[in-house]
Amino acid sequence: MEPTTIVLFGATGDLAKRKIYPALYNLFLDRKLPSDFTLVGLGRREVPVDVFRANVERSLREFSRREGSNSAAVSQFVQSFYYQVLDVGHSEDYDRLLRFVKEREAGYGAVANRLFYLSVGPEFFGPIAENIKASGLGSDCGWKRLVIEKPFGYDLASARALNAKLSESFAEDEIYRIDHYLGKPMVQKLEVLQQNNPVLQALWTNRYIANVQITASETVGVEQRAAYYDQSGAIRDMFQNHMLQLLMMLTSQLPTNSSAEQVRFKKRKVMEALEPLHRQQVGTQIIRGQYAEGNLKGQPVAGYTEEPGIAATSMNDTYIAAKLQIDDYFWRGVPFYIRTGKRLQEKATRIVIEFKEPLQQSAKHPLVPKTPNLLIFDIGPDEGITLQLNARDPKDKGAIKPIHINFHEQTEDMPEAYESLIRDAIAGDPTFFAHWDEVELSWQWVQPILEAFAANEVPLHRYEAGTWGPAAADELLAADGFRWWQDEQQEQLAPAAAAAQLA
Repeated sequence: MEPTTIVLFGATGDLAKRKIYPALYNLFLDRKLPSDFTLVGLGRREVPVDVFRANVERSLREFSRREGSNSAAVSQFVQSFYYQVLDVGHSEDYDRLLRFVKEREAGYGAVANRLFYLSVGPEFFGPIAENIKASGLGSDCGWKRLVIEKPFGYDLASARALNAKLSESFAEDEIYRIDHYLGKPMVQKLEVLQQNNPVLQALWTNRYIANVQITASETVGVEQRAAYYDQSGAIRDMFQNHMLQLLMMLTSQLPTNSSAEQVRFKKRKVMEALEPLHRQQVGTQIIRGQYAEGNLKGQPVAGYTEEPGIAATSMNDTYIAAKLQIDDYFWRGVPFYIRTGKRLQEKATRIVIEFKEPLQQSAKHPLVPKTPNLLIFDIGPDEGITLQLNARDPKDKGAIKPIHINFHEQTEDMPEAYESLIRDAIAGDPTFFAHWDEVELSWQWVQPILEAFAANEVPLHRYEAGTWGPAAADELLAADGFRWWQDEQQEQLAPAAAAAQLA
């Protein structure tokens, strides 16, 4: 691995402490970082380097899956950390940063690479990229790469403006847009599962699949993010990025040993085949909700408009459910139901594939299953795969009952999403990052929803905290003869999952 300098904007922020430093530390322990690397943390206030390093050590103790308990390793790790004051708009700060970076790189005996990680608000992306180019920080080095966090724009127009600005300083293949859902182990396994299991390849079409449901439910409320969340809502915070990325990864029909270019090509084709949603259709295919006061795990919780920093008149969405259709050879006619929301009954990210009913009851085969076959991918917080099949009930030979085949991964020492993504960014593997084409097409599909919400053309359904959301979301599926399977199956699957983990 070649010498690399990581320049971290927003080095004193919450994301750096909770995710970035623990991820880098675990990569360091696993020898997946270059032996010659420097991290230069940047922030607006003065912080002595020894205090900065002590803060990094504290973050490892609090948030690393390995707890930072190896004091010798931690001490060695933080010796590569430095700190500089930088005001985003001051060009002289970038000049000073460049001088420091060159001094550090001079000791490597080889040309160093530079990874610029922007853990800051999106309003700073453009000015920082511009100053990196103007100062020469992006020159006189090996490769250079820009890592940015969502949101990639506020709507279609702002996303295009942001991309145009970034493109003035970085090429598309130098921009790594992090969507941490793409770093989750089960999401990355979807590609391999489809490629290497002929049984799944055979079933992965509209011939056998009745519908697909993708859920990302949260038990938390708005917490300390009122200023951001009340302007974004679930549609911008979760649906436009995470949920549509899960849809793309699930439906891409990837060939064996796909390259990053093939993965991106297939994901783009999915978005291009996604039937466009016209503004007049939003009210029939999109359910908008907002949590009201309720009870969650035995504790009373406030409603959204009672949260600190939220106006009593806010019409912001904390819940979205949608019906989508992909108009291509594999998926034409299969409805996809996607939902995400806050203050729901369970914290989980899950994909449920419901297969079509078998042949109808006949005199020769009088037993008709009461439940369909299901393939369930649990993405988080627990990871696993469950296959629901039908078998004869040994207690009642005239009946059929579902049985569950479970695989649940032990996740205690599994690499976390940010470990995989940061490693890939250093290695130059863009497979599990969002390409601009995907981002633009996602915003393009969501734009009519944003416009309909802004004009208040879609009802805002209040739902009690601690439930599964508004009844209107159930009606969305009931109109097609389906229902949300996660809610009904959770209690049945939990004992089987627990038994699988013990085994």
